Amino acid sequence: MRALHRLSALKASRIKEPGLHADGGGLYLQVGKGDARSWIFRYTADGRERQMGLGPAHTVGLAEARDMALELRKLRLRGVDPIEARKAEQEAVGRERANAVTFSQAVSEYIRLNRAGWRNDKHAAQWTSTLKTYAEPVIGSRPVASIDANDILRVLEPIWIDKAETASRVRGRIEAVLDWSTVRGQRSGENPARWRGHLELLLPAKSKVRKVAHHAAIDRAELPKFMTHLSEQPGTGARALEFTILTAARTSEVLGARWEEIDLKAEVWTIPAERMKAGKEHKVALSERALAVLRPLAAARTSDWIFPGEGRKDGPLSNMTMLKVLKRMNRDDLTTHGFRSTFRDWAAETTDIPGEVVEMALAHTISSKVEAAYRRGDLLEKRRRLMKAWGRFCASYSPTTATQTQTPQT
Repeated sequence: MRALHRLSALKASRIKEPGLHADGGGLYLQVGKGDARSWIFRYTADGRERQMGLGPAHTVGLAEARDMALELRKLRLRGVDPIEARKAEQEAVGRERANAVTFSQAVSEYIRLNRAGWRNDKHAAQWTSTLKTYAEPVIGSRPVASIDANDILRVLEPIWIDKAETASRVRGRIEAVLDWSTVRGQRSGENPARWRGHLELLLPAKSKVRKVAHHAAIDRAELPKFMTHLSEQPGTGARALEFTILTAARTSEVLGARWEEIDLKAEVWTIPAERMKAGKEHKVALSERALAVLRPLAAARTSDWIFPGEGRKDGPLSNMTMLKVLKRMNRDDLTTHGFRSTFRDWAAETTDIPGEVVEMALAHTISSKVEAAYRRGDLLEKRRRLMKAWGRFCASYSPTTATQTQTPQT
């Protein structure tokens, strides 16, 4: 009986009995249920029997299976385990493919997978915009496996001094993408975008180079007169700016406001968590002045948006509209956000309202965990008195009398 080549192609095709049918030299035709056929190489390694699949018989012919078995016997003569060798080869191919992933590809995949966990689409857009603008032109085409500290410096150095805040965000986002790539097996070793103990030795700290640019704010003494002139301005943009100032809200919170968030009877505006910077629902106590802005708009309502875009009902005003109102009033020295600073100055300097009430009215995050633990409520009633006083102050301008400030009690 021949030790090798016991089967012929014809004989192999006629075998119907399930099981292993030897061709010799460790090569077997495996016949399974339903006439499923495949080639198997059987051998012994480290005292245990192993078998390795070589492919289905309808794809791998007898002659090809014999050639494969011959190569595997040669490996055994050199003391190599064929299964382990194939596993190592597959891992090497996987590493090669992973190493070929470019930074741009990694960014796209990272954003796609993390988008659902982010607060809103704007966050994803910011990620995409900053990395596409500053990082991808420099390292976008480079494999993530080969990115080093010099690459990171080429991205950051041109903007580190003049755009320190932006540069810091870019660095952090690059670090996150590269950490993610490491976990995915696309790179190994230390993250070259890490700040602590690494880039901090190569670049000056952001706090030492950033130029603090405060939002331009109006002096509180000027505000009542300004509000009178603003109330005389026509258009939805002017009403949106008026409402923004009277509620001390952020621009995005006002522009995204819908009528379903307003309870005119309870005099409360409830902003859902997904639209808040801190990701937590925020209630705004509405003063009579703020309600005076809303009531005519509610009576003439044509959209779900409180401040719909000009000439359309399916979207809010653009974020430039309020700035255009200021420019029209010859006050382009001011910013919309700056009125929040005026509100804070007014509350601190002319009222005895506790600071925590003012901070909550501004929807600021509580930095102290101890303070946060004790402050369980939203202080709505105290904030209601605060906002009513603010509304009265905003409406206190009289050409013939001095501006009156309010000192509410809590």
